[in-house]
This record gives sequence, C-alpha cells and structure tokens, in this order.
Amino acid sequence: MAVDLTPRQPAKAYGGDGGAYYEWSPAELPMLGVASIGAAKLSLAAGGMSLPSYSDSAKVAYVLQGKGTVGIVLPEATKEKVVAVKEGDALALPFGVVTWWHNTPESAAELVVLFLGDTSKGHRPGQFTNFQLTGASGIFTGFSTEFVGRAWDLKEDDAAKLVSSQPASGIVKLTAGQKLPVPVDADRKDMALNCLQAKLDVDIPNGGRVVVLNTANLPLVKEVGLGADLVRIDAHSMCSPGFSCDSAYQVTYIVRGSGRVQVVGPDGKRVLETRIEGGSLFIVPRFHVVSKIADASGMEWFSIITTPNPIFSHLAGKTSVWKAISPEVLEASFNTTPEMEKLFRSKRLDSEIFFAPN
Repeated sequence: MAVDLTPRQPAKAYGGDGGAYYEWSPAELPMLGVASIGAAKLSLAAGGMSLPSYSDSAKVAYVLQGKGTVGIVLPEATKEKVVAVKEGDALALPFGVVTWWHNTPESAAELVVLFLGDTSKGHRPGQFTNFQLTGASGIFTGFSTEFVGRAWDLKEDDAAKLVSSQPASGIVKLTAGQKLPVPVDADRKDMALNCLQAKLDVDIPNGGRVVVLNTANLPLVKEVGLGADLVRIDAHSMCSPGFSCDSAYQVTYIVRGSGRVQVVGPDGKRVLETRIEGGSLFIVPRFHVVSKIADASGMEWFSIITTPNPIFSHLAGKTSVWKAISPEVLEASFNTTPEMEKLFRSKRLDSEIFFAPN
C-alpha cells in the first residue's frame, strides 16, 4: 500500500508564556511510523525555559534560530555540561540524556530547536515520548509522598511541597532576577558543532554547499546511531538525483527558502512531486531516488539519515554511476547510438551533486 509522503508542518503540543513545543504526528505524516522516526520543535520566548527532561529516543538537535543555553547531563555523569548554543549548532543526544534549554531574558529572538531521532525503541513509533522531571506532569507527581520523601531523605510534608511547587508543565518563563548557570567553554567540546561555521564537505560555486555530521566531527553521533547534514543550494540550483545506498531513510526539514522536490520509487513510479517551503518536513523511503530544485530564494535544509556514516549514490554529475559504467553497457542499457552515448557522457564533467542554472 502506498504511503503518503506529502511534506507537513508540525502541530502545537503544549506551551505557555515561556514558549511552545511542537511535534509531527505519524497520523499526519505516516512515514514517521514506517521509518520509526520522531520529529519535534521547541520554541522558547525571551526568558523561557524548557524544564529538565529525558526522552525514550536518541536524537539530533539543530538550532534553527536564536541563541541560548542547554544543560546536558549524560548517563552516569556527576556534573552537568552547560553549553552556549546559537543558530547552526547541531548536538547529538544519546539515550538517557537529561536536558534543559533556556533563552536569555534579554534575547530579541525566540530560541528555536529542531529535534529529529530514532523512535524504534520508544513507546510510540514515529513520536517522541518525553519524561519531565519536574512540573505538573513531572515523574515525581506520580509517586506517593512516602516514596519521594524516602528517596530524597525529606520529611513527607517537605517532599509534597517540593513536588507541587512548580505548577507549570514542560515550559516556564523565569521571573526577573532568576539566574541559571553560565555556559562553560570547555563543555562545548565534542558536544556541539556549528554547521554554519564548520569546514564544508562540498562547496560548488553558484550551486550549493554541504556540511556532514558524522563520527569524526561529532563523536556522540555514533551513540545516537544517526548521521546528519546541512545543505544550502543557491537560486534555481538543482540537487542531483540520488539515493542512500545503505538502507537508510532520509528525514528532511526545510530550514528556509522554497523549491520543488520529486521522489521516484520502484518501477519508475513518481511517488512525490510537490513544492516545499520553510518549516515543512518530509521523509524519503529507503532506496528511493530524490532530487530538489530551488526557487529564486534558494533553499536550505537539515536532514538526518538513519545510519551514523551515510553513503549516497548519485545518478547525475561527474561522480554519478553513469560515469563509471562502460560505454558499451550504457549504449545497451539505453538502447541508443554511440553518438548519443558520447553526447550523454560529455555532459556534467565538472559538476558534482549540485547543478547551477544554465
């Protein structure tokens, strides 16, 4: 049965004065359930704080807008890492990590963070389940005061008071004068990579640029089990038709700009043809071939791939499989003439992955 691949925008799950949490649902985007991928977005207003929580899924976080602070407590760690984050930062968050996020009170912009991750071991395939440590829906509201008091070595009255003192759920706005830890430069090492400042893995003039996240530049990617990349293509440029050749799904969020996308599956059937724009998310099934063309504004997208060190095969450009296949096989495969084969092979000799408009 065909699965709807139409790109979707997220829906608000909860929020208040401090900000909001949005998520994509497998009911609206069925490929999330098929691929066991979760997708969500956190938006914090000035002074907003996402309370400490952990998730049932390993994730990659990408800062779409603004700057702020994230606190990270790795499993079995005795001290949190406090990391300053800004637009373009990517972080790998393995299982069991407790995080909190904060947008500074003086900020002129919202702090917006995208989360993409593997839900195959989670409670709901295709959707994250987050466990709040405090607040109205916090874990300890479910325990009796006897258990909480014994666990924290508090009198039951004090335990009850502490557990019920935060009436908000998930996201709060700090009051004037409330202070949080100051980011530590050393804590950023191996925890975050800024994709807008990192060395480019591909740089094609008037075509596009790519930064790939892998185990070499962000070691925790190995524990998360996901690869990721940030792709920026220029006005009217084309991203070569290609596919993931290691049985991986591609999950793509359009950061800004707009354009067109086509996806082709088995039997040469076009399974998706649509316009895509900033804020939308779509998933390319395994081994399907995808290509994109940007509008006049260009296009930027952040993707995860469900393997930590992905390998792609391209079907156009100087690195395509056609350049490797012998002329005789190409002639026979297309049932064409030697002259047409030579014409075909003579094209795209200098172009790789991205093709600028003629």
